[in-house]
Amino acid sequence: MKTDIRNRKDIELLVNTFYDTIKTDSVIGFLFTEIAKVNWDEHLPKMYDFWENILFYTGNYSGSPMQVHKDLHSKCPMRPEHFEHWVHLFTATVDTLFEGEKATEIKERALNIANVIMYKTLS
Repeated sequence: MKTDIRNRKDIELLVNTFYDTIKTDSVIGFLFTEIAKVNWDEHLPKMYDFWENILFYTGNYSGSPMQVHKDLHSKCPMRPEHFEHWVHLFTATVDTLFEGEKATEIKERALNIANVIMYKTLS
């Protein structure tokens, strides 16, 4: 039986599983591995903080995700399909690992965040 997302350990499991998928994804993986050349040792802890703050209001995230995406877009134009695919993969990862109120909330928040970043990056 799946549990809900309860703590940072669950966030880390979600983020690690999601980015393991992203790294080899045929649609958007190249944006992370070839264009952004993500340093995973630095990126993953930032994502733990980001999502933990989103769900549990910890205040432990500082960063500028909008600027990061604008910079990436200037290197390789992103399309709405890229954002839609990101949301699909994120939602599928959550659904594989968790169920419950926080699992639903993180999927809704991810969709909203992706839409805002897409709108502001592509316009």
